[in-house]
Amino acid sequence: MKIVQMGMPLMLVAALAACSGNAAESGGKTTITFSYLWSGPEGEAIEKLIAGFNASQNKIVVKGVSSPDTQKQLASMSSANGTFDISDNFGNTVGSWAAKGILAPLDDLLKEQGVDTGAFAPAAMDQMRYKGQTYALPIAVHTFQLVYNKKLLDAAGVEPPRTTDELAAAIPKLTKTDGKGALTQLGLGNPNLPTSLTTLGYAFGGNWDGTDPANPAPSPGDPGNLAALKFWQDNITKKYGADKVNAFKAGWGQYMSAQDPFYSGKVAMVIDGEWQAVSIPKNAPELEWGVSPIPVARPDLDGTTQLTASTLFIPANSKHRKEAATFLKYMVSESAARELSLALGNLPARTGLAGDPAYAKIANFDVWLQAMKSPKVRSLSSAPYAAEYATDLESAFDSVARGTATPEEGMAKVAGRASGYARG
Repeated sequence: MKIVQMGMPLMLVAALAACSGNAAESGGKTTITFSYLWSGPEGEAIEKLIAGFNASQNKIVVKGVSSPDTQKQLASMSSANGTFDISDNFGNTVGSWAAKGILAPLDDLLKEQGVDTGAFAPAAMDQMRYKGQTYALPIAVHTFQLVYNKKLLDAAGVEPPRTTDELAAAIPKLTKTDGKGALTQLGLGNPNLPTSLTTLGYAFGGNWDGTDPANPAPSPGDPGNLAALKFWQDNITKKYGADKVNAFKAGWGQYMSAQDPFYSGKVAMVIDGEWQAVSIPKNAPELEWGVSPIPVARPDLDGTTQLTASTLFIPANSKHRKEAATFLKYMVSESAARELSLALGNLPARTGLAGDPAYAKIANFDVWLQAMKSPKVRSLSSAPYAAEYATDLESAFDSVARGTATPEEGMAKVAGRASGYARG
């Protein structure tokens, strides 16, 4: 899910809420508000699902409001009188918001609705829970795999790497410089450095939040994490020079535009999500590309990757929790999950849909799709410290990638700051 929408004026949001939040319509139907972060084609897909729900029964009317301003979303949830009854965000917010008491616990509501949480990707459900209770459900998930330029790999005589050793050997074969030593092609790029490095951390057997999802704690200095950061420094930063890498990156075009460095052949391989299977045919139709599982350090780590989730939740100040839960059940049902994921180019959160033939029409989508069922798929914790931790990791990753800190120095600094994180 890409959130790039313009915000709806607060007065309009309030007006919509006022006419829909508390009153039952004349026909005896209860009206609830679904405030969602999507707009454009994505918003149209949401409105189509809303219309389908409204037509499917005669007790509830859902009114959709496109409102991508997350600060207004949080302000509404923190007030005595909220402006919506159900909304969406990302999995890494769940623990923090649950600890603040602004999310409604869902277990009893889900039991009443007959929703089986075991139907969803386990790594996604890890993010949905806080202190043993469920506070959100995944509406879509995202996994990360190795995306590669077939022509560049073929020209270099490189097979898609399956291990981190093979990845290390492939990078220099796929990297080129001009007569002055400036980079003209890079073997492995990073559309998002934190995602690339946290995913590689898992691929080296590391853990970013300890080993117990029920009791997460920051573990930046895990040996596998350090091995991943050392891999990045040894095979990119030190090998080609941080200054030359940064100078090369400065000339990259906008992500997922026609000038994207992967689309234009400046980068041979990237670690990225399933949305590329929809974006590439639209924005780089001539590109010959493929996707393979994330290379891993050991055979027992085969199938390891990172998963993130888009979620639906009910705010604690909703005046229509049961009605919102009825709509929530509809939105995470197999039919709605299939329709929405196909419209957005995302993975369905239900593992049972991984083999659905509807996805076969999307080239290369199956690698990401099958990955969500792997027992080795991992997700960063959504514990109350998640936001602070992510910020500190991002800063440390940048230092490591620039060569201004060793992996040990960078992660030690994060560990020192972690002692002051909120635990909830």
